[in-house]
Amino acid sequence: MKLLVTGGAGFIGSNFIQYTLAQRPGWHIVNLDALTYAGNLANFDNLPLSHRQRHHFIKGDIKDKTLLTQIFSDYNFEAIINFAAESHVDRSILGPEAFVETNVLGTFRILETAKCFWEKNQKPNTFRFLHVSTDEVYGSLGKEGYFKETSPYDPSSPYSASKGASDHFVSAYFRTYGLPTIITNCSNNYGPYQFPEKLIPLMIINSIEQKPLPVYGDGKNVRDWLYVHDHCEALLTVIERGIPGETYNIGGNSEKENIEIISQLCDLLDERLNRKKENSSFQLIRFVPDRPGHDRRYAIDASKIKKELGWQPQHSFEKALTKTVDWYLQHLDWVNKVKSGEYRQWVKLNYQNRDQRWG
Repeated sequence: MKLLVTGGAGFIGSNFIQYTLAQRPGWHIVNLDALTYAGNLANFDNLPLSHRQRHHFIKGDIKDKTLLTQIFSDYNFEAIINFAAESHVDRSILGPEAFVETNVLGTFRILETAKCFWEKNQKPNTFRFLHVSTDEVYGSLGKEGYFKETSPYDPSSPYSASKGASDHFVSAYFRTYGLPTIITNCSNNYGPYQFPEKLIPLMIINSIEQKPLPVYGDGKNVRDWLYVHDHCEALLTVIERGIPGETYNIGGNSEKENIEIISQLCDLLDERLNRKKENSSFQLIRFVPDRPGHDRRYAIDASKIKKELGWQPQHSFEKALTKTVDWYLQHLDWVNKVKSGEYRQWVKLNYQNRDQRWG
C-alpha cells in the first residue's frame, strides 16, 4: 500500500508512521508536514534503514492546493490519513484564526484534492480517507455517561469547534460525492514524542527541572487516557477494515482526574530521581485559575470499534505511564532540543535553499 500521512511529523503522526512501517513491511508512506512548532523530524532519528527506505518526507502545508495536486499526481495513493491539525486548547483561546485555517480550510483542501484524484483515477473500493479527530467535539459530560458515535456535537473551545467543523466536511464529502471517508474520534493520547505543552510531558519535564506543576482549577477535570501505541493499532485497523461513511470512537478505558495523573507522575519521578520527602515533586504542585470553557469530563464509549473491528486497548494506564516517564528520562536530548527551539533552527538551515523534498 502507498499511504499519504498528513501531519506525520507530529506526536501521533510520527508514532503512527513508526508503528506502521514496523507492522506492515510492504507499505510505503509519504509524510507531508508543514513542520510548525510541534512537527519534528528528530522523531524519526531512530528509524531502521529498511524503514527509512519506505518513508518519504515532504515539507509542505495542507492548505497549499498546488503542492497537494502535485503530490497526488506523483504518487498513486491507496489511502490517506489526516493528522494535520492545530491541537492545543490554550493556543486556540489565544489565537483561534490559525485553528480555522489549518483544521477547517486545510481539511477542505485535502478533501477536495483527494476527491479529484479518486474520481479521475477511478480508485477501487479499497481506497480510504481517514480523518483523525477528537472526543472534544462532543463537549463536556457530567459525572455519568459516555460519548458515543451518535452523541451530538457541542464544542467548547475554538480548537474543538474547528475540529468539529472539519468532521462535518469529511462526512459531507462521503454523503455528497461518495468519497470513502472514515472519521475517528479519540480520547487524550500520551506517550513518546509528545510536545511538552501537553499535560503529561509538561508535568514530567517541569518536575525534572524542579519547576512549578500548574494545575487548572481544582484538578478534578476527568479525561479518558489512550496510550499512543494503542491508538496507532486502532487507526491501522480502521484503515484496513473500517467501513466508509462510519465514525469510530477510540478510547483507552482509563478515566482519570488531572490531579490523579499528576500525583502518579510525582510518585514515579520521585522514585526514578531518588527524591526524598524534603524535595519531593509533590511540593512543586501549584493550583492556578481555570481556563475559559474548560470541559469537566470526557469519556469514550469504544464498544463499536471493539464489536465491529475487534480492536481494544492492550496497555494498562499504569504500565504505559511508567513507560512514558522512562522514555522522557532517556531522551532528555530530544526534550532539550524541543524546548530550546534548536530543532526549528535545523529545519530552517536544511530547507533554506533546496528542494523541499527530503527522503
